[in-house]
Amino acid sequence: MPAMTEPKLIAGNANRPLAAAIARRMSMHRGMNVAPVDARVERFNDQEIFVEVYENVRGEDMFIIQPTSNPANDNLMELLIMTDALKRSSAARITAVIPYFGYARQDRRAKARTPISAKLVANLLTEAGVDRVLTLDLHAAQIQGFFDIPVDNLYAAPVFALDIRHHFRDRLNDLMVISPDVGGVARARELAQRINAPLAIVDKRREKPGEVAEMTVIGDVTGKTCIIVDDMCDTAGTLCKAAQVLTEHGATEVHAYISHGVMSGPAVERVQNSVMKSLVITDSIEPTDKVKGASNIRIVPMAPMFAQAILNIWNGTSVSSLFEVDTLGPIYEGLYAGD
Repeated sequence: MPAMTEPKLIAGNANRPLAAAIARRMSMHRGMNVAPVDARVERFNDQEIFVEVYENVRGEDMFIIQPTSNPANDNLMELLIMTDALKRSSAARITAVIPYFGYARQDRRAKARTPISAKLVANLLTEAGVDRVLTLDLHAAQIQGFFDIPVDNLYAAPVFALDIRHHFRDRLNDLMVISPDVGGVARARELAQRINAPLAIVDKRREKPGEVAEMTVIGDVTGKTCIIVDDMCDTAGTLCKAAQVLTEHGATEVHAYISHGVMSGPAVERVQNSVMKSLVITDSIEPTDKVKGASNIRIVPMAPMFAQAILNIWNGTSVSSLFEVDTLGPIYEGLYAGD
């Protein structure tokens, strides 16, 4: 049954431009002004986090927009403390909108005496009072099972498919989707099916964590425009090396579509100096000035998808409908008109 109150947003400090963009899109859809509630999220001199909400939220359907990106611990604590503030202010329902879910790479015990930090974060969010989670492209789908509350995991692939059909419309038959490792085949296959392109794999062997010793291309990429798809780009070392290997195996061009542009350390310089023609990321993590200034890095907005997902959660309609082109296309028609 649809909620009786209006959806209300509150934003932490992790990605305020995305929160503002989501509010603008919701205002367009609702035909009325939607703005984040007036609040302050700040730090004392010892970096202790303090939250104060200036508006009445009793009985309201609240959506906290806060990716847990770098600095992950600070942004996670902001999210937890905002949740506690809303819970103690008698909010009816609290949905954590986490465009980038930090700690997602620690989703299993790969070695003895290591934590499963993604499960710990799930426990923290639930205990703090979060009733529902809305996120984008979890590193591992099984993280949804770490929660005992509803989790809606959006996918960037449908938006990437729209973007690819727009920017490569003159050479769709030459495209080949590339998975940068065996574990990402399912993600790459979905995008390949959406754009009706073949699939290849770059298989990598590691001598030790963070260092790739050897890469092998599984599939014939000769004469193809290769599109690498992955969920995140951290230091970009593996991504740039994969692009180089594909070029050496006969690819005419290499592009990459990555859901979360973590872009740590030398990532931007590596991408700019690589053979990649373009790297496309979303704004799930607020891009730095270096990322914005890079000539071969482009940013696809996620605000239209998140705004519609929030409205669908609020009024009790399908979130999975956003995975279909017929639903998503009109939401993005301002960007990809005529495609």
